Amino acid sequence: MQRFAAVIRLRPEKESEYRALHAAAWPGVLAALKRANIGNYSIFLRDGLLFSYFEYTGTDYAADTARIAADPFSREWWTLTEPCQRPLDGVAEGQWWAEAEEVFHLD
Repeated sequence: MQRFAAVIRLRPEKESEYRALHAAAWPGVLAALKRANIGNYSIFLRDGLLFSYFEYTGTDYAADTARIAADPFSREWWTLTEPCQRPLDGVAEGQWWAEAEEVFHLD
């Protein structure tokens, strides 16, 4: 199992919309994540920053995430969630969420 974390800014004027979307996350989006071997997925909010954490149990992360990107439910979901977000300064070209490095883990 691999752990992944990432950070992005939440646009303050979109917070209630973002919360409402995630309070009623679409079953098709959740199913796509599970098919891609992603579980124990959480998103936290603090001081305008969204912090995501999930666990990946598959063997080909690139292929699994490519399947999510091709999934029609996920693509439509992103048309609603992406306007709520703003990438951090300094992220790589084409990167949306900034990956966070794990510096400690207690097992």
